[in-house]
Amino acid sequence: MEYGTMICGTFVSRPNRFIAMVLLEDRLEPCHVKNTGRCRELLKPGVRVWVSEADRPGRKTRYSLITVEKTEGENTRLVNLDSQAPNQVADEWLRAHQETYRWKNFSREKIYGDSRFDFCLEWEDGSFGYWEVKGVTLEENGIARFPDAPTERGLRHVHQLTEGQKQGLCNGILFVIQMKGVRKCVPNWETQEEFGLALQEAAAAGVRIMAIDCQVEIDRLTPDSIIPVDLERSQEQS
Repeated sequence: MEYGTMICGTFVSRPNRFIAMVLLEDRLEPCHVKNTGRCRELLKPGVRVWVSEADRPGRKTRYSLITVEKTEGENTRLVNLDSQAPNQVADEWLRAHQETYRWKNFSREKIYGDSRFDFCLEWEDGSFGYWEVKGVTLEENGIARFPDAPTERGLRHVHQLTEGQKQGLCNGILFVIQMKGVRKCVPNWETQEEFGLALQEAAAAGVRIMAIDCQVEIDRLTPDSIIPVDLERSQEQS
């Protein structure tokens, strides 16, 4: 997916989870944070960020914070923070791999039970299932972790997908890692052990759990490679 014109600034503070104060040239601007996660390892005073101008007249904030530069030692990478981007990236990836995985068609935003799931996929043999997309922005030592804050909604989705799988559906979870340079994706056991256990139960039931990373540029996010998902709890991950 692509954004419009991006403006470089310096992150100053985050007074609440929806607003970041960003220094743009010589003025301090409140910018909408399109991610309600903690993002503490990313949004540090002084880091470079890029914002886009809102395309909706009358909005309270003129800009939205989209991309942040993360530096660790000599390594620098761009991380996309837009929580709405993973669904679009997933859509692009599903279309590009339709022949590889042999799904006949797919549709977005479908109700199953008492939840709305991101995609409904139908295979050539007539089987179908619901898939949920989770954006990942937390990385530590080359490992992508989800979630970065407890998510009751996400936990409920995993349980519902597991139950549906037991009833004959072909359900799945796709983690979209909004950066490059990670070697695997794991549950964030320390933050929400329940979520990790739920993922293990889902995988045991047959729910397909996948992860892809993304090429990140200042003004775009492109799906790239499949990344291993490790659901085994280890000392390294806890």
